[in-house]
Amino acid sequence: MPLSPGEKLGPYEILSAIGAGGMGEVYKARDTRLDRMVAVKVLPEHIAQREDLRARFEREARAVASLNHPHICTLHDIGPGYMVMELIEGETLAARLAKGALPLDQALKFATQIADALDRAHRAGVTHRDVKPQNIMLTRDGVKVLDFGLAKSTAKPAPTEATLTAALTTEGTVMGTPQYMAPEQFEGKEADARSDIWAFGAVLYEMVTGQKAFQGRSYSSLVGAILSADPAPMAVKPFTPSWLERLVRRCLEKDPEERYQGMRDIVLDLRKPPLMARPEPAARKWHWLGWALSALLACTVVAMWTLRTSAPTAGKQVRFSVSPAGKDVFAAPPTQAVAVPQFALAPDGSALVFVAGAAGGTPQLWLRLMTGAVARPLAGTENALLPFWSPDSQWIGYFSEQQLKKIPAGGGASQVLVTDIADVFGGAWSADNTILFSAGAGGLSRITASGGAPSAVTALNASHGEVAHRWPQFLPDGRHFLFYVRAALEHSGLYLGSLDGSGGKMLFRTADSGGVYAPPGYLLYVEGDTLLARRFDPGRLEVQGDQLAVESGVGRSTTALAAVSASAAGGLLAHSGGIPRLGRLNWFDRHGNPSGAIAAVADYIDFRLSPNEKRLAFSMVDPASNYPHVWIADLDRGGTSRMTHGAGTNVAVLWSPDGGRILFRSNAQVGTSRLYQQSADGGGQGQWMMSPEAARAAGIRSLALVATDWPADGRSILFSAPSQASGYDIWQLALSAPDSPRRLIVHPGDQGHGNVSPDGKLLAYSSSESGRFEVYIQTLPLSERKAQVSTAGGFEPRWRSDGREIYYIALDGKLMAVSVAPGLALGVPKVLFQTQVFTPSVYRTHYVPANNGQRFLVNSLTGDASGPAITVTLNWNSGLKK
Repeated sequence: MPLSPGEKLGPYEILSAIGAGGMGEVYKARDTRLDRMVAVKVLPEHIAQREDLRARFEREARAVASLNHPHICTLHDIGPGYMVMELIEGETLAARLAKGALPLDQALKFATQIADALDRAHRAGVTHRDVKPQNIMLTRDGVKVLDFGLAKSTAKPAPTEATLTAALTTEGTVMGTPQYMAPEQFEGKEADARSDIWAFGAVLYEMVTGQKAFQGRSYSSLVGAILSADPAPMAVKPFTPSWLERLVRRCLEKDPEERYQGMRDIVLDLRKPPLMARPEPAARKWHWLGWALSALLACTVVAMWTLRTSAPTAGKQVRFSVSPAGKDVFAAPPTQAVAVPQFALAPDGSALVFVAGAAGGTPQLWLRLMTGAVARPLAGTENALLPFWSPDSQWIGYFSEQQLKKIPAGGGASQVLVTDIADVFGGAWSADNTILFSAGAGGLSRITASGGAPSAVTALNASHGEVAHRWPQFLPDGRHFLFYVRAALEHSGLYLGSLDGSGGKMLFRTADSGGVYAPPGYLLYVEGDTLLARRFDPGRLEVQGDQLAVESGVGRSTTALAAVSASAAGGLLAHSGGIPRLGRLNWFDRHGNPSGAIAAVADYIDFRLSPNEKRLAFSMVDPASNYPHVWIADLDRGGTSRMTHGAGTNVAVLWSPDGGRILFRSNAQVGTSRLYQQSADGGGQGQWMMSPEAARAAGIRSLALVATDWPADGRSILFSAPSQASGYDIWQLALSAPDSPRRLIVHPGDQGHGNVSPDGKLLAYSSSESGRFEVYIQTLPLSERKAQVSTAGGFEPRWRSDGREIYYIALDGKLMAVSVAPGLALGVPKVLFQTQVFTPSVYRTHYVPANNGQRFLVNSLTGDASGPAITVTLNWNSGLKK
């Protein structure tokens, strides 16, 4: 009997029915313990009375519970005759396909996610056996594969004609959905992962063409088509690439031995399809080996100028790689990488500006003329971000220290145009001297290049779920511009805007990537790890045709548009991606002697030892999604387990004093970042802390929270966050009042790394109030009693477990130790050993001391420190298929 609103299954209050199928009825419900929305799947009575079907229901629960993947529905709980899953907002792929075929770029994106989810299931020994559009949900963050109710345990007998004929009108009540069943399933043979591959091929065919691969009015006609016929050519849909048709046909081979033998091969072919492979020297696959992109780019410009002045054949594409060993060309000091590769070609092709910092120094702008042999720094541009050019190539705009500035390209004094800008996401400069810029959450603003008060140009559309407008780029007419809209699933994408306020038209969907206009008429953007182009008519302001692949293996930063810059002069294109800051977590003694690594090479954001030092919590970038996620490593027994999944950034991990819980910052909820805590063993449900409304009321820009300490009394959390009126400050959040944050430390500049001493009497923190970062301690409760720990700059303080010693990193990268005695009596700072850390960061953890202070876990960078190779192209578009 169907359940009614208000009824309860255990702690779950039924709210409304969602849907029903042959294997269960699904309801929207509220978890009364955690006050969250969930989906509850209940066995109907006529099935619950059958032991074999109840067993199949329980098998579904076990199958789902064993899987952990961002594109697989998460199982929360199970009860007698029901299971509780995450409530997924969106529409089924079947509902979307009822409106017609998907755009090719969208179909490929979703197909890759589905294939990756099935690959994860197959690796865990689970075969889905009912892959179909009805079991795939489209959400804001991509697809979710549902309903592992047919997961394989034992072979089933072949379906009969009667049962299959009935299934044509009542799908899902047999052992699959006929239109997506592989030939071997009809013949009663053992079904394995290759049956899922068949079904995947049928689903992909339908996404691209809008038609089912196999159709029939009855059992005989349908089975006949599946067993002996081939689907109609996919080429009937214009612009379908030939490689995709080959991939689908291989999935739909009648003989399982002739199909793909594993989903992983499909994932790889979807991510790097054959059309992207071009003969040498027209294209090569480049590998990114390190971080110092800016120095390498400077080398690249000289090679580009050489090619331009040597007058290559008109229209011929010339591509080359530049190794990072070009010190004879690049005479500037070695660089320390910045978090995101940032550079821009001058519109006239005469120069390149990029962000870099000399070893141990602060990142700033560097400029290399095409006719020069060295790059030179632009004085007064410290802490520069995201440079962009004026149309006449005479000025450079950039962001620094929450300000929008400009500086003459030939050097000179910087001029401040706008102040109090936070969370910047790009700027652009038009021919009439209008500058557009993005300041995080909200619409785009404009200002004249001579300064003045900024005014709004675009406004968020709340009905579309818009949360931010980012990455403005002017088009040739100087009035229209491109920008990225972050919004609900169907409304996120690249948009066209106008300075007169009109426009707001979506050009096409993209996955958190803005667009760059590249003469003579293309839009460049990034999806996954591929640089793509679409033809664009700048006169009609229209996109023409489907996407074209420019280059594979191009990464994308989690915080910025991939580094892509184009110039009309010579058809120049320079591109790179988010270069991982690869490192290994190594133990060192107090003299800097290594004593063993405890984790593999990865891009670690932060890490913390559990109070008993038996486990390690860390956040590292998932190379598949470019999002950081939280993991737990068992240091005694070995092995790791992943705590977070899906889209979004999860960083700033902390342990509770008893080691039972983990706290971290997450932006899994679109448009905001919040603190989240859950059991360290991964069981049960977590808890969100401090609502966005409470953060805004306190003046906190909640997108940039960084949790720094969970003091020993367990009653509160310390975190750093910028307020609306200042830089980063240190805040306290009582666990008994999670919506009432209190600001502890506020000074000019930034404050971070707040850590309470083990006895709870002192607070250590970093502050740039003096003009450079220093480490301070202050008595608790807060008073005027304060002492400076560092003597020549420092950041990231950590306490020894007895509170008698404090550590920090000096500005030259040395790990320092200072004794601490009662009454704020401090010893002389002593050098322990040299680290590879030079630039202060409130986001990353670089080291943690053992409880006894006799050894230190340090993130040691790996790879070629001189920088990676990059790809540079002259006449880049000549290699595109017309």
